[in-house]
Amino acid sequence: MARQKKTPAFEQSLNDLQGLVERLESGDLSLEDSLATFEQGIALTRECQSALQDAEQRIQVLLEQNGTLTEKPHDGSL
Repeated sequence: MARQKKTPAFEQSLNDLQGLVERLESGDLSLEDSLATFEQGIALTRECQSALQDAEQRIQVLLEQNGTLTEKPHDGSL
């Protein structure tokens, strides 16, 4: 069975976060709506940070060789 990718959920969270920021920046929300939107944004930010930390840990495991971590610069290519 193939493993599901988490990237679409991460991308969706980023898109949702961008939408929330745009709503907040519009200035059209009431104080209560602004607070609720801000809370949603904080939750999405934490989800994204967790996903990024998980990805970083996976990369470190992949780069580990002979019990030592070999750091390689990211050049943007795959």
